[in-house]
Amino acid sequence: MAKRALVVDDSALARRFLAKELQDIGFETDFAKDGEEAIEKVKERSYDLITLDIEMPGMGGLEALKRIMEIRPTRVIVVSSYAVDEGEVAMKAMELGALTYISKSGGPSIKIMDHEKIKKELREKVSWAMEISKVSLLKSGAATSVGSCDYKDSFVAKEGSGYVLIGASTGGPKLIETIAVSLPKSYPFPVCVVQHMPTTFTGKFASRLDSLADIEVLEAKSGLRLEPGRMIIGKGGKHLVFRKDQDGIVAKLIPNSSGRFFVPSVDEMFFSAAEVMDPSKVLAVLLTGIGDDGADGMVALKRAGAYTIAESEKSATVYGMPKEAYLRGGTCEVLDFDQILKKIIEFGEKNGS
Repeated sequence: MAKRALVVDDSALARRFLAKELQDIGFETDFAKDGEEAIEKVKERSYDLITLDIEMPGMGGLEALKRIMEIRPTRVIVVSSYAVDEGEVAMKAMELGALTYISKSGGPSIKIMDHEKIKKELREKVSWAMEISKVSLLKSGAATSVGSCDYKDSFVAKEGSGYVLIGASTGGPKLIETIAVSLPKSYPFPVCVVQHMPTTFTGKFASRLDSLADIEVLEAKSGLRLEPGRMIIGKGGKHLVFRKDQDGIVAKLIPNSSGRFFVPSVDEMFFSAAEVMDPSKVLAVLLTGIGDDGADGMVALKRAGAYTIAESEKSATVYGMPKEAYLRGGTCEVLDFDQILKKIIEFGEKNGS
């Protein structure tokens, strides 16, 4: 049976362009000129993929995305200039379930886009999206709780020697915000975060969190020191890893020489931590997200002696990354997000003095 895609855009030119590219890689295509029409199409039939504009007359892309994921969870790629111009909007789309975005970088019309760039990016991201099963989108899975690790009050020996590492993808930005605003200014450990996010968004995300939180929140840069009460957000387009110097541990940004799809990658951060940090002083958390980024790195951390927690199916927006960590034996516990937040706070309270 042929794969079927729905192209949602108020521009007839954009619809024709995207449909042709999708047809060239094996899709049959339908069209919708706005959110209302997209909802009706989704009610009528199941699609393997949807490309979705954000700014449209009538029902816009964000409301349509929310409704689509409620009615029939589907692989959605946002194709919009608005997603880039307004970082908050793009983050909201990913929080609602969009897998990724493609920028109409020349402006709102496909007519003034770099056609070769969009063709290449569309093919790459569609290929990746189609590897994600609809089972993942429906949050199916059965892991509930597992634990063979020791979580001791003496887990960290002295103030400043613990590390909290967090990975997240689809649905993660709001959870990272909740963690940031819940930690006291006196939180005794550094927190390092890799949230799958486009290159231009991570700086805005970090600045926004810094304005809301008592702890300091910064976008990662090479040489930035891991300090108590500081949250470091991995920079889009570079991997966040670590190196040790005479005064402690600092962040290091490296290019994507490993060819990973997500840049930054949670796995890159976790593997680096296992090599550079004392794993027995690491609390590693893997939150909601499609795919398996972070799962292998969490296995490595757990084997090295870190305490590892994955988000549960019940609270995860998409039960993909945390499920894979559990299935591969990388988790000490699988918890709902509110329990994870409590654990992170307790980690500082019990071990920071």
